Order: sequence, then structure tokens, then C-alpha cells
Amino acid sequence: MTSKLLDDLSQETKKGLHKLRVINYLLQHKTATMTDIAKELYVSVPTASKILQELQDGGCIQEQGKLEIGVGRFPLLFGLDPEGGYFIGVDIKRSYIHIGLINLQSELICADYDIPFSLENTPEALEAICKEIRGFITRHGIQPKEILNINVNLPGRINPVTGHSYSLFNFFGDRPLSEILSSKLALRVSIDNDTRGMAFGEFTAGCTKDSNISSALYVNISWGLGLGIILDKQIYFGKSGFSGEFGHISAFDNQILCHCGKKGCLETEVSGQAMCRKVQERIRAGESSILSSIVNSGRTLKMADLVSACAQEDMLCLQVLSELGRELGKQVANLVNVFNPELVIIGGSLADDGGYLTQQIEASIRIYSMSVVTRDTQIRTATLGDRAGLIGACMLARSRRFAEPAK
Repeated sequence: MTSKLLDDLSQETKKGLHKLRVINYLLQHKTATMTDIAKELYVSVPTASKILQELQDGGCIQEQGKLEIGVGRFPLLFGLDPEGGYFIGVDIKRSYIHIGLINLQSELICADYDIPFSLENTPEALEAICKEIRGFITRHGIQPKEILNINVNLPGRINPVTGHSYSLFNFFGDRPLSEILSSKLALRVSIDNDTRGMAFGEFTAGCTKDSNISSALYVNISWGLGLGIILDKQIYFGKSGFSGEFGHISAFDNQILCHCGKKGCLETEVSGQAMCRKVQERIRAGESSILSSIVNSGRTLKMADLVSACAQEDMLCLQVLSELGRELGKQVANLVNVFNPELVIIGGSLADDGGYLTQQIEASIRIYSMSVVTRDTQIRTATLGDRAGLIGACMLARSRRFAEPAK
């Protein structure tokens, strides 16, 4: 896109807002005729023609053939120019990073997976993230001027509107983390919560792609426990961007201190971290497992150990996972009763391809939720696996760049 068009989109003028609405319409509908745009903007066809021409001159849209109708002249179809701009998504995990690039039409151009990284709340870790992003841009020969936005997904409490992170890298006073990253990278940067990114990725490119589903709950059971909420095909952020703190609802009368500072959180008993603790306790109590040698050597179990053991059908790990699934299903049943969603997606590191965890969760949901509410709710296992966060980060980079001002 030309700098002039980008300036227009940044201005909250009538002309700039009209162009943003056209871009968002094409993001959702792929193509449109001049008449479609005129109806969407409530303007005359000549005015719509002028707006489309300016977007075309700005390198944002292009003609994409004609709409074949029964009679009369076939109207031109307009769509986004795939080379109009690029977006980088960065998905931060506990021990690695995924980075990818999409074009204006959501096509994944390139991606680097499993870049080694240790997530710590230090300036050094933040600089390491910036170094990896710079390296990705250099490796793939991307021109910085063509990057319209970078979105970084992080664990914890994130306000995507203000760009503040309240759990990680919050040692810059009141200055937003997105602003810090923008300054370090000399590029536009937005940030968001990792579970919301996974939810958005799965919803747009995973098990609901090309479907008519408009509402979904994405349950992310990994090291922690999170929730992504999709309402009317849009992510629900909440007033301050903190929606989805599912793992921190008070569910147990235990004395286990959660990392949020409170006791009894759902995450203390239902999460990858909780599963590690329970498997270790049962091995030390004398039960056998293919992980026994690791535990008995004094090494702490990691998520990768659990996932590998479950894949090898280790009896102890599957028993603990089954218990977690049934308990999680009880709590998801409450969500179903509240939201009445069309779909519940089970994702995250512990959501195996075979659907074992999903089966346990679904059984509990059917028991503990109201049948009149759940009979139209589907329960599915996420299909993108570990790629969901990266796809979501890329898609969020694009949607944040073209977000229309709040009314």
C-alpha cells in the first residue's frame, strides 16, 4: 500500500473511515461489486466508484474478474490485492517461539516454528524476542516498508486496545508494551493474549473454516488454562481486554497457591502444570509409569514429557488426563449453560489428535449441563494443533491494523 493510503486510513475522516469499511468488508466477503460497496457505505454508486479507484491506486485492491449473472452486463468484482501488504504474527510459548508472515488475503507466505526460547519476565527475554523477529525479517528477505503490522501473542493478562501487558514485561512504568516493541523494531506492533490468538486462529482457519458457525468457546488446556470467546464471529475482549480468565475462577477449597496470588483456582487442579504435579506425586507414592525414571532422578516433568507419555498410552498419565477431563467438563458445562454456544473447541498442548481428552470433557458436559441448552452444541477437538496460535497471531495483526475506531 502507498504511504498516502495508509495516512488516509489513519485519519478519522469520513473518507478514511469509508476506506476502512471497504477493506473490512472485503476481509469478510473476499470479493464485492461496486453496488455491494455502495449499499454497505450508504453512498451513491459514483461515490463508491471513486472510493474503490482510490483504494486501487493505493495498491490495496484489484479487479478480480466479473460476477456472472443471468442477464445484462456482468459487474466487475473487486478484492484485496495479496501484495498490498504483509503481516507478521509472533506466538510466544514457554520454551519456543513461532513466527509467520501472511499477505493481505490471509495466505501464509512463510513461517519458522519451534525457535528455541526461554520465557522469563526479564528485559533480556524481551530483547531476545525482538532479535528473533528481526532475524525472521532478514532471513526471509522481507522489506520492512511492506510490513503493515506485527502482532505478538503472550500468556497472561493483556489489554490489546491500550497495548499494556500486566503479567509479563511490565517493568516500563505505565508505558504500553506495544509501544516499547514498536520503538525497538521501528515497526507498528500490537499485542494480545495467547489463548485469544489460538481461538481466533482455530476459528478462522481450523475446524470452523468455511462454516456458518458464529459463536464458539475455545478451551486452551496447556501449561495453564484459558478461554477464547467468539461471539458473532468476532473475538470478545471484555471491557479491559481480560476476558477468558477461565483458569482463575474459584473452583476448589484447596491450599494450592495459584500464580495469580489466590488459592482454589480451577487452574491449580485442571491444567498441564497440575497434571505434572499429580503424575509426580503418584509416581513418588509408588505407582509405575514410563516417566518414573525421570521423576526418580529428581528432574521435574515438563509438558513435552506428558504429551509424549500420553501418545505412548502410558496408563498413569491417561488416568490423570481422564480425571482432568472430567473435572474440566463440569466447569465447561457451566459455560455452556451461560453462553449457549454453537461450538466448544478443545485445544492446547493436552488436546490430542485422537480426541481422548475431548471425549472425557464431552461426557461431563452432557451430564452437568442442561440438555435443552447443549443439544445444539457441538464439541470438537482443535485441528490446527500448535499452529493455531501462529495463525491467530497473523490474523490478529491484520485485523488490528484495520480496526475501525470505537463508536
